[in-house]
Amino acid sequence: MAEQDTNWRRGFWSLIATQFQGAFNENGLKSLVFFLILAMHLKPEEENNRVFVLNLLFSVPFILFSMTGGYLADRFSKRTVTVGTKVFEMAVMLLAMLAFAQENLQLALTAVFLASTQAALFGPSKYGLLPELLPQKLLSWGNGVIELGTFLAIISAVVAAGFLSDTFRGRQAISGLIFLGCSLVGLACALAITRVPAADPSRKFRANVFGDLWAQGRLIRADRVLWLAVLGNTYFWFFGALLQNNVIFYGQRLLRVDSSHTGPLLASVAIGIGVGSLAAGFLSGGKIEYGLIPLGALGMTVFGFALSVHGLSFLQVLVVLAALGFTGGFFIVPINALIQHRPEEQHKGGVIAAANLLSFVGIGAAGAFYYLLTNYLHLGPAAVFFWAAIGTLIAAAYVLYLLPDSLLRLLLWIATHTLYRMDIQGRDLPHGHSGPRKCSRPRWCIACSKPRLHRRRRPGHWFYRSANPLSHVQRSLRLFADQALREDSWRYPDLFGPAAPRDDSRAARSHRSATQR
Repeated sequence: MAEQDTNWRRGFWSLIATQFQGAFNENGLKSLVFFLILAMHLKPEEENNRVFVLNLLFSVPFILFSMTGGYLADRFSKRTVTVGTKVFEMAVMLLAMLAFAQENLQLALTAVFLASTQAALFGPSKYGLLPELLPQKLLSWGNGVIELGTFLAIISAVVAAGFLSDTFRGRQAISGLIFLGCSLVGLACALAITRVPAADPSRKFRANVFGDLWAQGRLIRADRVLWLAVLGNTYFWFFGALLQNNVIFYGQRLLRVDSSHTGPLLASVAIGIGVGSLAAGFLSGGKIEYGLIPLGALGMTVFGFALSVHGLSFLQVLVVLAALGFTGGFFIVPINALIQHRPEEQHKGGVIAAANLLSFVGIGAAGAFYYLLTNYLHLGPAAVFFWAAIGTLIAAAYVLYLLPDSLLRLLLWIATHTLYRMDIQGRDLPHGHSGPRKCSRPRWCIACSKPRLHRRRRPGHWFYRSANPLSHVQRSLRLFADQALREDSWRYPDLFGPAAPRDDSRAARSHRSATQR
């Protein structure tokens, strides 16, 4: 652990660069093929069909191959899997370059499918590497950085694809060559990632994807917090896909703007999520602060309702979408950290793969739900935002019902960042060991401790041992209040309990005399 605490930087930033390049390539290739379809000036029905096929080929690999990626992440070193997927990506970009040179749309669609397959195989290793490269106190921060980098890569890819489609019209093989060069850079970054051992070298491969998913699901269900985190991750991607589908029509039908102005609306959401993710990582304070989850859900609900109000200007919608994305970052960062941290090492890759697969199930469900709202219920874009906010509110209430500690952690997080201050010692102790906590307010000690669990009296201090999950870390704690606080113990019976018999030994009298002086 000491070596991990000091030598994580090169491996971590190499992973961030590898992830940025991979997200840029796969989204850039998909967007470029999309622009090429639009440039064919097909009939609307034929154009919609080809765009549907493009989106289908981009999404299906994550359902088919995520569990395989989880197996590879557990069976082999995650660094080895990352390097292997980068080599595979280079072959895919060679195929894309050939497709662009021959102006062969079917071959280009095949390249999109294979690029998504590579991303599906890489996903579990990518997220599984974070807890192996970073000390636990930096895990939330690391998730914020990787989410920020991913969304910036997606935005950059869409912009770059538009530029490439116009600049190299009729010479798109150059675009393929550029993507191939990016893959070479990604391979170099992957080789710089710190070597890590395989988590479960004896794991057997299961060809039945859904059987493997069922097995991982039973493992996840055994841990309520992990199960709720996976459900929250699925809902986040469901909400994001629904938002993406709706923003374009919101801009065209309510704001009356052309397609060139809908891009900034989507970009504001992505930037908001990235910045919010980074902020959540910093505000977590060296731990997995799942008290931020209800705060993020509340923000998503409030700003979802705000978008359902008619009469907003383009600038107002831009700001509200950015704020919605920002609170979405608060929602997703602790969820991702929980999914990476709570499973045992030998199950980590499989659990992350199952979460990735279910996230794309959520994306598919968002498309079906949007079709139901618009084609059968005939709701407009503003009403879609309204019902999405209602759904978020219901989901947040359900989570709080099953896991009330998250709401209490939120209240304590707000209190410790506004009204109260805690002087913390021993946070860097190994996981599973208790550490001392000094409380500056008696009632804060009451909120953080469970005195009935363990209590001892020593001259000048009162000690408590607490397994309360509301504490700053997920382990037993020892809280203490100083002599001055103990003298007013009668005011806080919940904290100190009945007064202990007075100790009149020579050592105790000497200590009391020294304290009074």
